[in-house]
This record gives sequence, C-alpha cells and structure tokens, in this order.
Amino acid sequence: MPERPDLTALDLLVRVAETGSLGAAARAVGMAQPNASRSLSRLERQLGLRLLVRTPGGSRLTTEGEVVVAWARDALAGVDRVTLGARSLAEARAAHLTVAASLTVAEHLAPAWLARFRSTHPDLRVSLEVGNSVEVLARVGSGEVPLGFVESPTVPRAVAATTVARDALVVVVAPGHPWARRRTPVTPEQLVAGDLVLREEGSGTRDTLVRALALAGHDLGASRLELASTAAVKAAAAAGTAPAVLSELAVAAEVATGQLVPVAVSGLDLSRELRAVWLRHRRPAGAAADLIRVAKGG
Repeated sequence: MPERPDLTALDLLVRVAETGSLGAAARAVGMAQPNASRSLSRLERQLGLRLLVRTPGGSRLTTEGEVVVAWARDALAGVDRVTLGARSLAEARAAHLTVAASLTVAEHLAPAWLARFRSTHPDLRVSLEVGNSVEVLARVGSGEVPLGFVESPTVPRAVAATTVARDALVVVVAPGHPWARRRTPVTPEQLVAGDLVLREEGSGTRDTLVRALALAGHDLGASRLELASTAAVKAAAAAGTAPAVLSELAVAAEVATGQLVPVAVSGLDLSRELRAVWLRHRRPAGAAADLIRVAKGG
C-alpha cells in the first residue's frame, strides 16, 4: 500500500488554492510559513508531482495541483465526517449509562438508587440490565457494561469490587410447614435435608448458601427444585411444603403479611455483602462513579 499523504499538507494545499497565498494558508492552520513550505515540498516529493508554482507575488497551483486539490477536498471531507461521527458517538455514549444488576439488587435496591441518581443527572439516560450474579459478572468482564452490582460471595480476579450494602439470607417456609412452629433453630444438617427450593446455579443467593454450608462443613448436595427467579422461589415456598433460602430484602413483604414464616438457623453465617463491580483497568468515573456513591448512601 502506498504511503498516505499527511493530512495537514493536504489541508495546506487546499488553503493555498483558496487564498492564493502560502503565508495565508500557513496562518490558517497555525503553522509557521517555513514549516508550511517544507510540508508542501515533502508532499510533492511523496506524490512525485509539482503542485505549486511559487512566485514573489504568491503561489498558484499547477494543472496537476488542481487535480490533487479536488481529491484532497474529498479526502478531508471524509476525515471530517469520521471525526464528527466519532464525536457524536462519544457524546451519545456519555449521555447513556448502562449497568447490570443481579436480581435481588435490581428488584429491591436499584430502583431507589436510580431515583436518587436521576435527581442529580436528569439528562442522562440509564439502562438497567438484570440477570443472576454470574451473568452480571460476565457482562462486566467482557466490557459490555462498565458497572455491575452482584450478591455473589466472590468475584473473578479481573474484576474490582466495593461493598455498597449488606444483606442476609433467611430461611422461610409456608405457615403450614412444620418448621413454622419450631422453638429451636434448624441445624445445617436439617437444612440440607429439608427438600429445599433453590435459585439456579450462578445465582448469588445460591452461591452464598453453598459457601456458608461449606464453611460449616456441609455440602448442599443435589437440588430438588431449582427456579430462575426470586418470585418463583417465594411462590413455591408459600404454596408448598418446601423451605426456601432467600434474601431478607426479597421476603420482607411476605413475612410482614404472614405468607412466609422466617425460621432461625444455627451454625451458619448467612450474612453477605452486595457489591459494585468493574474491570480493574477501567475504574468507574463520571456518572458510574456517582451511581456507586449513591448506592453507598453518599
């Protein structure tokens, strides 16, 4: 591929054609006249053409120079379109923040965060994508979203995190379940044997339970019923005989109305941190950083 001409030299050539003066052309591009003269001489050598006739009264284009100027105008117009288009894309991106959040965060915390955030960023369009924690981490890790919120107990090494809130899991059963009338806490052994209804693998809620059981020396074992949403797990627990383990945020309304009954558990730490996550080499700035501060209550 032939060497491409310098854009500044092409711009100078076009301006010489418009003004009839090398000095005026140099001033228009903010260049000293000797430097402008050398730039155009290099362009002539590169193209193998004489483009200008320099006289004490000014500069005029040769026939070849007039042809090259026509091409140069098209080339510069194309570069301008690239520059303006890229700037428009950058401005549109800056005015649109996309974040991803796991289900518990998206359903019970993010709406209030975003309402407060919007009060200080009224012109910013915000999109919230929802998935389980593994899906959110995958979108952050691939660079598809600059910021995510997860409830999983661990994050990949490529991802940085900061705690924005704290939560705890709670065991809940239907009012007719035998555990609803227990006077003593359920043990980890009883919990894993309790025919649990669970969130799917990849859920931060499930991962937190698995980690807590492992730290207590227990294995969750094969799941009996897996459901892909918090609402489905709650409905299954309320309608049947299976206990469920969910965020206390997620079951607060059902516990308050008596649809679900919380059950004490001994020997398990079911507390957890809810975290904002981002790629380590892309620390949040601007609106994304502001949203993290809002989530932290700042």
